[in-house]
Amino acid sequence: MFCNQCEQTAKGTGCDKIGVCGKKADVAALQDLTVYALRGLALAALKKGDESNNLGHFTSKMLFTTLTNVNFTPEDFQKFINEIVAHRKALDVHFQSGPGAFEPAETIEGLIAQGEAHSIKNFDTDEDIRSAKQLLLYGMKGLCAYADHAAVLGQQDTTVYHFVYTGLAAGYDGEERDLQAWLGLCLKCGEVNLRAMELLDAANTGTFGHPEPTEVPLGHVPGKAILVSGHDLQDLYLLLKQTEGKGINIYTHGEMLPCHAYPELKKFDHFYGHFGTAWQNQHKEFPEFPGAILFTTNCIQKPQEVYKDNVFTTGLVGWPGLTHIGPTKDFTPVIERALAQPGFTDTADKGSVLCGFGRNTVMSVADKVIDGVKAGAIRHFFLVGGCDGAKPGRNYYTDFVEQTPQDTVVLTLACGKFRFFDKKLGDIGGIPRLLDVGQCNDAYSAIQIAVALAGAFECDVNELPLSLVLSWYEQKAVVILLTLLSLGIKDIRLGPSLPAFVSPNILNVLVENYGIKPISTPEEDLKAILG
Repeated sequence: MFCNQCEQTAKGTGCDKIGVCGKKADVAALQDLTVYALRGLALAALKKGDESNNLGHFTSKMLFTTLTNVNFTPEDFQKFINEIVAHRKALDVHFQSGPGAFEPAETIEGLIAQGEAHSIKNFDTDEDIRSAKQLLLYGMKGLCAYADHAAVLGQQDTTVYHFVYTGLAAGYDGEERDLQAWLGLCLKCGEVNLRAMELLDAANTGTFGHPEPTEVPLGHVPGKAILVSGHDLQDLYLLLKQTEGKGINIYTHGEMLPCHAYPELKKFDHFYGHFGTAWQNQHKEFPEFPGAILFTTNCIQKPQEVYKDNVFTTGLVGWPGLTHIGPTKDFTPVIERALAQPGFTDTADKGSVLCGFGRNTVMSVADKVIDGVKAGAIRHFFLVGGCDGAKPGRNYYTDFVEQTPQDTVVLTLACGKFRFFDKKLGDIGGIPRLLDVGQCNDAYSAIQIAVALAGAFECDVNELPLSLVLSWYEQKAVVILLTLLSLGIKDIRLGPSLPAFVSPNILNVLVENYGIKPISTPEEDLKAILG
């Protein structure tokens, strides 16, 4: 196997025996084959001129399954690959060779062998072209995750799906592309992703209301309990509806924390609080949770035996041997497991955190923010966020936030915030110094805040007293970076390490054109930013 799509990839170069995420060689090969099969479907869709949202959403879902920490079940990928080929054949477009003519083997062993022949190692002999192709593919995986989240709530755009087809078909569509053309596709991916995140923002806020500042308890109360992890608001809503009146309290984990700020979710009395921190700590935290655990979308790790029977998956998430809740979204097995577990027997007050500072909330006090800047009360804004992970070096983000001066404001989003989300940084004129914008999905909100502030100050975003200090782990973070670059945002600090799939020459392009730089130390970076 070979996989280098995440930040924690082995030795900083690539996993070649087993993934650090827990992915085995068979699943790695099946995921590579899923991508190859999707390229054939994309070629057929483009040739047919298919504009159906159903096929576009299906394609996005299938590419999403190959994102880090989503699905680890070989049998699922066998099913996915056969479905992809069936959809391609239904378009009745014929190719003589390549992914458009791909025929899947009948057995999983045969599919694995086919997948190994289409490893990312075989992308191109030219290191820089291969790097650009990987940057595009990983960006599209993140794009498809956001497109799927939005489509689940009815928000779709054929232009997003058309680009997904175009990006998947690139390299097999007969068009010759040089390095500049491949990098152009990468930036186009970022541009299209802004639209996908806009759709997702409209889906979430249109369905559940705009987030409001909300205090979320970090402790627990007596009662049966279900813990919800992942990113999917609709799954949480359906679970809340199905558990009404059953004496079960619902807790969030990881990137589900911002859900407490949505009016249509927070109205449920049994939606209590937040348990634990980021995804990579589940092996330490889940044994202590005395109820059922539901995974929506990505972020699952190999469940330990001590709590494995309590874990359920839904949507695209899969792990061998776990009970999966299918498309009907009947969470009865989860509820029954929660009722059979002891639940919490005491009350624990572990403080609280404040979330819900989406663009509506921040812009509602924009006049105070602007006055604060003009009066010198607010010297600088930092956006410190992104993915969290277990690899050494991430304490940088905690130290950085703790060392930000009292006349600065920190905006944060995604699970990277769990390095410092419970820090009490105080406020500036009633405005909290630490503002939780939401999930990684809510990068759109952060971008809109920056654009609005630039408009208010009649300047370019790059001229704002704003610095982006980002951490990354998987492919959603990759596509958000591409989105920021497509908007022309410069001088982003990125860590804890730079992507292994970015070649020295590609990195040089990013440095020269966009000023991307690796993080150093909090002290050095703060001095460089603030002078």
